[in-house]
Amino acid sequence: MSVPVLNIGICGFGTVGQGVWQHLSANRARLEARLGVRLHLARAAVRDLGRARDVRLPRRLLTTDPLAIARDPAIHIVCELMGGTTVARQVTLTALRLGKVVVSANKALICEHGAEIMATARRHGGHFFFEASVAGGIPIIKALREGLVANRFPRIYGILNGTCNYILTRMREQGAPYAEVLAEAKRLGYAEADESLDVDGWDTAHKAAVLAWLAHGVWVRTDQMVVEGISRLTPADLRNAATLGYGIKLLAVITRDFRREELSVRVHPTLLPAGDVIANVNGVFNAISVTGDVVGTTLYSGRGAGRDATASAVISDLADAAALLRHGKGAHLLGEDAVAPARCRLAPPERILSRYYVRLTVRDEPGVLARVAATMARHRVSIATVIQGPSERPRAASLVLTTHQSDERALARTLRRLRALAAVLEDPVLLRIGDFAP
Repeated sequence: MSVPVLNIGICGFGTVGQGVWQHLSANRARLEARLGVRLHLARAAVRDLGRARDVRLPRRLLTTDPLAIARDPAIHIVCELMGGTTVARQVTLTALRLGKVVVSANKALICEHGAEIMATARRHGGHFFFEASVAGGIPIIKALREGLVANRFPRIYGILNGTCNYILTRMREQGAPYAEVLAEAKRLGYAEADESLDVDGWDTAHKAAVLAWLAHGVWVRTDQMVVEGISRLTPADLRNAATLGYGIKLLAVITRDFRREELSVRVHPTLLPAGDVIANVNGVFNAISVTGDVVGTTLYSGRGAGRDATASAVISDLADAAALLRHGKGAHLLGEDAVAPARCRLAPPERILSRYYVRLTVRDEPGVLARVAATMARHRVSIATVIQGPSERPRAASLVLTTHQSDERALARTLRRLRALAAVLEDPVLLRIGDFAP
């Protein structure tokens, strides 16, 4: 009996695309034996035919037109590894309209156009796999879809950006300022030349949107989230956190109140208790905590980016796609109908609760703490602890406050009032305290 051949086209042959080709070629015999198919790497779309690459391909396999791969009737599986949301969207939708399988690592595309992509796949009989879009080599999407399918998820939180985690780790270890560590991260290739997508929280927000849809069936736009980055953090914040018994991580936090049917998706630097497992995940690693109503809390950790980790996730999707095309297995896992339409709505700010860390740079003069405390009390924000110390600014002091539980609306109003005080010299720094114990 002849073994069927599945032709694979890769759109985007950068770091990840080359990693996929390299590892798939090296492990092809083992994968083919397990799947009962031949995997044929048919074509690759590149921007520049003359560019030198680590992985060399015959010129006849290269094209500069990714849409030609999407339209090619001989190609069964299209790997969209280009990035961006314009041409990548065209390639994805074109392939899905032809009933093909698309494998993608593009979290921004899914965040912005996920509803359209899933509807197109459903309407035309295509299928969409996207394990590599969140947390690199950590199989978090398969965990939510398959291993934890019996659960509802009151809380998912974690580190989804290795660049930010590396920067915060080095700031803590070296006591070095943000700008210095960012420059080091760029030299080592952990941060892009334009670091804003990572450090301002948008990369994490894109991934959080994907996880929110998987867990709750709701597409949450980034403008509907709290999204804050790490650029205003200082070594003093990390020292203050340690004094209070915490570490600081940039987290995505997705919570759902099933009684009220309210969902919250947010991204921000968070103080985690020093004993929390995720507080101790350092460097470029990612980690995710998933709490299910049946299983309890499960943890996932590993490399969240890079050629090999992302290629591992893409090849996992390719194997699932091959099994689907060969045997019809796994169709229920592909996402088009993975989650029933949710009845929940986004939680209003007054019902997003937390304790808070507030750092103020104030005039070094008597009575300032009393005025700050009175301002906070006016909005029913109760102070739990106070740390006073010197500031790098002349004739100024640093005032660090933690609060008892309050809510986002009350803190927003409080910060507006604090900014208006003559004694407050700089925009306050606000961090959330993550008390995520079951």
